[in-house]
Amino acid sequence: MKNILTLFLICFAFISNAQRTMFEVNNEYVAPGLPVISTTSVSSIGNTSALSGGNIIEDGGSYIISRGLVWSTSQSPTIALSTKTVNGVGAGSFTSSLTGLTQATTYYIRAFATNAKGTSYGTQISFTTTEPISTVTTATGRIWMDRNLGATRLPTSQIDAQGYGDLYQWGREKDGHQLRTSSTTSNQSTSDIAGNALFITNPSNTIYSDWRTPKNDNLWQGVNGINNPCPAGFRIPTQAEWEAEIQTWSSRNAASAFASPLKLPPTGNRQYNGVISTDNVSAYYWTSTISQTQVFSMNFTSSGAYTTNAYSRVNGYACRCIKN
Repeated sequence: MKNILTLFLICFAFISNAQRTMFEVNNEYVAPGLPVISTTSVSSIGNTSALSGGNIIEDGGSYIISRGLVWSTSQSPTIALSTKTVNGVGAGSFTSSLTGLTQATTYYIRAFATNAKGTSYGTQISFTTTEPISTVTTATGRIWMDRNLGATRLPTSQIDAQGYGDLYQWGREKDGHQLRTSSTTSNQSTSDIAGNALFITNPSNTIYSDWRTPKNDNLWQGVNGINNPCPAGFRIPTQAEWEAEIQTWSSRNAASAFASPLKLPPTGNRQYNGVISTDNVSAYYWTSTISQTQVFSMNFTSSGAYTTNAYSRVNGYACRCIKN
């Protein structure tokens, strides 16, 4: 009797350990005999497509007869849905291509694997498809985004605030600081990634002030530049590229900037102390061009349009992206 009890306890411990292992691998309970599978992180996210997949860690003791990925706009999707891929049979890893998605929509995905005992799922992952990038070709032959970063629409007039867009500090990534409603801090960042969504101010208005200490001239340099806030394939324009555009305008002023193919609105700016200044006439746009301790910006008013040295990288200016 004692031997039978001992054997029972050993078997119970074995089963419990096996279930606990599966729980830790899959982050959820998997019944004995079912496959253990993980969901691959999502990549190549586009307007209507994305890539993911799965990895079958254990087959549950029987052959995998179906495997793939299932997705939905609701959580915990199952294979009862038609929105799924079937990616062969057997154990191991696989890649799934998700197509026919809706732009700017959040999806929930899970990898699945089926054997003779049933179907199990990997951990759920969510992602959001991108919005399409609308572009415009100017008289210089260059392709630009048709609106400023953060603008919710093409401006319907020179005083359409929804067309102004966000105000970035030079060289900083899209981390929330660029929003016109973001809070402020006077604590400078000591790295390229500020790690917060706060607009970094310089209350003393020291000339050549920066949100980062020490300054880094390598930020925003090219399509693969550090902290490039533009969509893939786009970047912040150079001083020369802005100057070339200005030369094609009928006049060097705000009216011609708005009448140009770029339809540039008067964005205003965010000053060193965090205060936003908008007079519906003046505009400030960043370039990626370094000028010793300064960087160039493109500015226009009702009476002029020009590129000039911007004394302070801590200021918040608009960004219009150009295709590389």
